[in-house]
Amino acid sequence: MTTVENNPQVVDHRRKRSRGKTKGRIVDINALLTVQGLLGDESRAKDLLIEHLHKIQDKFGHLSAAHLVALASEMKLAPAEVYEVASFYHHFDVVKENDSLPPALTVRVCDSVSCEMAGAQELIRALESSLGDQVRVQPVPCVGRCDRAPVAVVGQNTIDNAQKDAVKAAIDAGAITQAMPTDSVDFAAYKADGGYLLYDRLLAGETTADAIIKELEGTALRGLGGAGFPVGRKWGILRDQAAPRMMAINIDEGEPGTFKDRFYMLKDPHRFLEGMLIAASVIGIDECYIYVRDEYPTVTEILRLAIEALQSETSYALPHIELRRGAGAYICGEESAMIESIEGKRGMPRLRPPYVAEVGLFGRPTLEHNCESLYWVRDVIEKGSEWFDSQGRNGRKGLRSFSVSGRVKTPGVHLAPAGITMNELIDEYCGGMLDGHEFYGYFPGGASGGILPASLADIPLDFDTLQPYDCFIGSAAVIVLSDQDTAKQAALNSMRFFAHESCGQCTPCRVGTEKAVSIMQTGDWDIDQLNDLCTVMVDASICGLGQAAPNPILSVIKYFPHELGIEESD
Repeated sequence: MTTVENNPQVVDHRRKRSRGKTKGRIVDINALLTVQGLLGDESRAKDLLIEHLHKIQDKFGHLSAAHLVALASEMKLAPAEVYEVASFYHHFDVVKENDSLPPALTVRVCDSVSCEMAGAQELIRALESSLGDQVRVQPVPCVGRCDRAPVAVVGQNTIDNAQKDAVKAAIDAGAITQAMPTDSVDFAAYKADGGYLLYDRLLAGETTADAIIKELEGTALRGLGGAGFPVGRKWGILRDQAAPRMMAINIDEGEPGTFKDRFYMLKDPHRFLEGMLIAASVIGIDECYIYVRDEYPTVTEILRLAIEALQSETSYALPHIELRRGAGAYICGEESAMIESIEGKRGMPRLRPPYVAEVGLFGRPTLEHNCESLYWVRDVIEKGSEWFDSQGRNGRKGLRSFSVSGRVKTPGVHLAPAGITMNELIDEYCGGMLDGHEFYGYFPGGASGGILPASLADIPLDFDTLQPYDCFIGSAAVIVLSDQDTAKQAALNSMRFFAHESCGQCTPCRVGTEKAVSIMQTGDWDIDQLNDLCTVMVDASICGLGQAAPNPILSVIKYFPHELGIEESD
């Protein structure tokens, strides 16, 4: 056999490379010095990749190819790996060689269901026609302020109930940062009101880990991010896993209609932190990672200040606590996708099993919680499970934080009995419907929870009560529709959201959502084809995004057939 090695007349193209040329991209020295300056003496560990990308994006308003290559060199990663992570997240503006830079300022306008109902599309058009080339107007998914729709974000400054003139005024004034809240409960106020006494008792042995788990197992407190897994049982499972154990806390609420986590974190962050510390002590957790969505800069800052107060004003032997900043990816609300993101990767859901309680963050058993679940731990333990469970209504137990938006007079976060009906919620907590609007339908659990008609507004709203109607409550994100809306348009808006936010990992979700949008936006729905798409997405998608995305479509077909020009089924 003739080979390169035994025949000198055969040219080895593997070795034929001009002198002075290296494999891969050359690192620009100026870009490298800039990146080194931004990173300072912080760790270059791989899991900090997204944090370091934020530093570059914040500084320059974009991520240039030179800076990405320099960051890859500094962190000893492949440039392709850095690029694929940066390009996965919506809030990173990746600029390739010879591409033009984005405008100096971006105005993001939410166009999800509640904001679209409140005139977001008209606002987008008005801003696009009136703002100059130095401002980019960008329609974006839900920004977590649905009760103040429509919402525009100038830089990082949110403009509630936004109108064109208010947005232009903020731009002209250079108001591009969000004001910090003035009514947040700080460390001193929290301590004065009995805060951290329960944690003190636990550390002193006056109450035990077994007693706390037993109390939680006897209550109706469940995971309040949407999955609803009982808190006490989850703690017991994690406690039985091998050390070291981790905790990952989800404050990445991206479900259209949801904003309760932002409300509680800005209002009383130490109540959440005490719940986190109790969980860490009871289970035996040494490292806690708090993942906050990038749309919530004030939440991140409030938590940073609260953690600093704990570290400086107490003698507690605290676990290692890290704040991690999301980068605009709804999929990272899924527990394993969030863990991937914390590890510095694309936020793609993992196949299960194994479950994160067994193999989670950095390969260790991980307690994954929504922040509100931890927020209630102190009250449940101090006041007792009977107190919490007695708050329910219509045969249900406990309290629920309803994020209510849409056509009601008083939208917002309403703490109400679990099991309250939609009619009761509107009348008792939301001030009734807006003048001139008649109640028509509602999303009981955000864009993925399905849509129910007003005729089914006396169902108790809680975990497990809506499944017979092919809907679910999830994180209790309630969007109220009136006779001036259509379920058909609301479903189309939801499917556009899911198509935009699909991580692309699995074909049924990636292709199914896009195909569904193309059918729905024609106005004349092909019901058979949509039903086929929905079946495939539900049966074959890896995670809850693709599995739940069909719910609004199926709800319209089942409960609002008159909008499709078909006869109602029996």
